[in-house]
Amino acid sequence: MEEIDPLDAQLAQRLKALRAERGWSLDDLAQRSGVSRATLSRLEKAEVSPTANVLGRLCGAYGMPMSRLMRMVEDAFTPLVRPENQPVWTDASLGFERRSVSPPAASLSGEAVECRLKPGARIDYQLPPRPGLEHHLIMIAGGLALTIEGRTYDIGPGDCLRYKISGPSSFRASDTDGAHYLLFIV
Repeated sequence: MEEIDPLDAQLAQRLKALRAERGWSLDDLAQRSGVSRATLSRLEKAEVSPTANVLGRLCGAYGMPMSRLMRMVEDAFTPLVRPENQPVWTDASLGFERRSVSPPAASLSGEAVECRLKPGARIDYQLPPRPGLEHHLIMIAGGLALTIEGRTYDIGPGDCLRYKISGPSSFRASDTDGAHYLLFIV
């Protein structure tokens, strides 16, 4: 029997609790998120690891940023977060790695994440977790074509893109260099 990843187990418990808090059935959540009932059931049992796209859809249904969900499954707030204590979440199927450099906390309004996408990787989000969510994206290395509500920005090293998001978005990494960037969420 394969061992369950501790983060996947914590995510499964939190996802199930979020659904229960709202009084939603699996069918209700499937309709709101666009994720199949079968996948939701398997996620809540920690039988599968969620992908970035699935987590994005679920966070949209729950009205929260992905980083807020990730923070809900982590330990209590500490002011100093050393690199070894910065949670890393990976979606190997997409080639996406997300490090929560400055995890969200109830008493703070912003957070910072460091993201890496392998060459050619693409992540699409149908809706933001919360309309009007403010992002500041700083490109460290590689390239990124970021489409926000139909408008595409080509971002290179050193560039900063600031935006508020209310509709669909798509992150596509350079085919040759991938993408390495910091994302500040307010």
